Amino acid sequence: MSFKVQPAPPARPNRCQLFAPGSRPAIFEKAAASDADVINLDLEDSVSPADKAEARKNVIEAINTIDWGNKTLSIRINGLDTEFWYKDVVDILENAGDRIDQIMIPKVGNAGDIYAVDALVTSVEMAKGRKKPIQFEVIIETAAGLAHVEEIAAASPRMAAMSLGAADYAASMGMQTTGIGGTQENYYMVENANGDASRATHLGDPWHAVTVAIVSACRTHGLLPVDGPFGDFSDEEGFNAQARRSATLGMVGKWAIHPKQVALANAVFTPSEAQITEAREILVAMEEAEKSGQGAAVYKGRLVDLASIRQAQVIVKQAEMIG
Repeated sequence: MSFKVQPAPPARPNRCQLFAPGSRPAIFEKAAASDADVINLDLEDSVSPADKAEARKNVIEAINTIDWGNKTLSIRINGLDTEFWYKDVVDILENAGDRIDQIMIPKVGNAGDIYAVDALVTSVEMAKGRKKPIQFEVIIETAAGLAHVEEIAAASPRMAAMSLGAADYAASMGMQTTGIGGTQENYYMVENANGDASRATHLGDPWHAVTVAIVSACRTHGLLPVDGPFGDFSDEEGFNAQARRSATLGMVGKWAIHPKQVALANAVFTPSEAQITEAREILVAMEEAEKSGQGAAVYKGRLVDLASIRQAQVIVKQAEMIG
């Protein structure tokens, strides 16, 4: 372990983030009643330019009037390259109560983007005497965002989470795909040629590199790494496959762009009873080993040590937090 201890991420469930367009206030109550851990009221991509002002009013009213329970309530503002974002920040923080937890900043390219939003948020908080500091979640969805992912993660004490925006990321990188996440049929390898025998193909994961970069930056600086959208909400098997890959790589949750994806995300990112039981048994085994002066133990025929403790503690802590 480095002399500089990595900070812990925010202690909150973040298995699923359900998005609700700000221009569709009729679905806000349903979102609040859902099983999603985080609700993202959206002012950006799902709202047309002509509807931005009305969507902003809808979101302010929803923050003030709807019972959001114990969910994390997040607002996705418009990009910093638009004329809309500053009004999103100012109007919401000046007119909405303290129930808002987080602002989601899209298409972040460098630490300076975070600084700009932080300065504006801090100014409004001081002017209005807001007691609860707003946290930030950013979306990595450009080539610049990937190139500067670690400086972005370290840009402000407000930083709490970081998501992958696959569609805009693909566009920024010039990827030859129109799919939002998931498998890409042309991203594959073939086995070595063997005469006239047929050659098996093996599909790859085109999102692997950016996912690992986000997880690494988040774990270094104490943020929650979150997988973004899976566009085909009719493909439950495809959603599950991508969610399981991102969970295996260390992400804590995934977006839902349709209510039917909430249960899928929760199922993948909630430790199973078998996983929880095994983790607790490993902790007990190591405790007994330490009492006898041993630095490792044998559990079900395999060696477990201090690294195993850290892995088991992650699962147990996650289960307790969700519970």
